[in-house]
Amino acid sequence: EVIRKRLLIDGDGAGDDRRINLLVKSFIKWCNSGSQEEGYSQYQRMLSTLSQCEFSMGKTLLVYDMNLREMENYEKIYKDIENSIAAAHEKISECKKQILQAKRIRKNRQEYDALAKVIQHHPDRHETLKQLEALGKELQHLSHIKENVEDKLELRRKQFHVLLSTIHELQQTLENDEKLSEAEESQETQMETETKQ
Repeated sequence: EVIRKRLLIDGDGAGDDRRINLLVKSFIKWCNSGSQEEGYSQYQRMLSTLSQCEFSMGKTLLVYDMNLREMENYEKIYKDIENSIAAAHEKISECKKQILQAKRIRKNRQEYDALAKVIQHHPDRHETLKQLEALGKELQHLSHIKENVEDKLELRRKQFHVLLSTIHELQQTLENDEKLSEAEESQETQMETETKQ
């Protein structure tokens, strides 16, 4: 229990308070010492205690300096970690952009493949141009045939009109001839009747 209390009171001081108390007591004994021999032994004890206190103080200063350097080192490590985290965030955002671009490229490739499959079902440009040229020649040939047929039809119309006109004139002529012959017959019959009378 005593040791536990002393450790709680002293903390990490490694007995510095106890040494200082011993030093004060040794100084009082040295001052109150009667003989020279006893004073010298007290003096040696005081020097030993002082050297222990100086050693402890030096050790404490070294630990303090070491703690300061460790804190600086931890600060540096902390900043490095923060920079690494920031760089990781930037890299993650860059990777996200690359993923989006890769998805867009993949989608475009799929669309290109689909279009290529559709295009493969149709003839190529050279073949299409050849077919168009052949169709153009055929259309031109049919246009010539149509013109020839229309010219022939027009000629037949004219010939038919002439034929109809000729038939009409012939019919007129026949009717006139028939009227003339009827008139002549009537005259002849009239003359015969007159001669009989």
